[in-house]
Amino acid sequence: MINADYRVATSAGEAVALKRRHPDAAFIGGGTNLVDLMKADVARPRLLIDVTRLPLQNVVALRDGGLRIGALARNSDMANDPLVRSQYPLLSQALLAGASPQLRNMATAGGNLLQRTRCYYFYDTGFAECNKRTPGSGCAAREGHNRIHAILGASPQCVATHPSDMAVALAALRATVRVLGPDGERQIALADFYRLPGDAPQRDTQLAPDELIVAIDLPPPRFARGAHYLKVRDRASYAFALVSVAAALDVADDGIVRDAALALGGVAHKPWRVPAAEQALIGRRLDAAGIEKAGDILLAGNAPLAHNGFKVELARRSIERALLTAVAQGGRT
Repeated sequence: MINADYRVATSAGEAVALKRRHPDAAFIGGGTNLVDLMKADVARPRLLIDVTRLPLQNVVALRDGGLRIGALARNSDMANDPLVRSQYPLLSQALLAGASPQLRNMATAGGNLLQRTRCYYFYDTGFAECNKRTPGSGCAAREGHNRIHAILGASPQCVATHPSDMAVALAALRATVRVLGPDGERQIALADFYRLPGDAPQRDTQLAPDELIVAIDLPPPRFARGAHYLKVRDRASYAFALVSVAAALDVADDGIVRDAALALGGVAHKPWRVPAAEQALIGRRLDAAGIEKAGDILLAGNAPLAHNGFKVELARRSIERALLTAVAQGGRT
């Protein structure tokens, strides 16, 4: 673990200015991922900019009926917030499916969005080939043990998956990320926030190097009922998803689906949402044909590797289970 200088930011503007002056710096909040990366010699910031004193911890209702989550809100606080639990149960369920209670008590909303892949080859510097860690070095996972890796959206340069449960729920709920940079604040739809690896897998997001996440905005709730987050993993707790599904349905009294939210985790470099899959469910009763069509659209173009072909069928079955559970939660069968 390298030595690093340490500064406490007293305002978001100061934090951004420090990062601009020190390109090799890193923001630190809960530190649940960054400190591990530093211990493993994967991340090597020369300056840690502590942002925990900034007033970004609150979860507040917006005038339009939506919700704003401060970037420093702890995962456990978000999961148990009355507004989140009652109006956005999909998000609460996803948060509670992640990590352990101790980590949720430390991890922040912004940090959760920015956590790095858990690819073995990225974390272990004994493997020289990792384009995400060392651009141009190769991808050891493509020919190595790739059971946990991507079946969608990968490239010859990288087959890593994004680890966040929270981000999958936020993608399904059509959240927006608010970021602050030297030129002011801007908003990025979560659908556009993450990058596919392409030929630059070292870049996980569309954030500029000196931008700071300040909040996450959720639109007015459409899925206060009928939501289910399903996480399939090797053990019941403290494990990352092999496949996860964020599913939510707004169902009319006659059983017709009026709106749908659907996203996958554990299968790609980012939360995997295809709006056409949701459209396939809308305007009809939830039935086997509609579920199959939505699954076909979500999984179109899948390209499994030597050891993760099982994820394709696992994803299909998980989509079905999550949707049927969601409709049952909403009082429709």
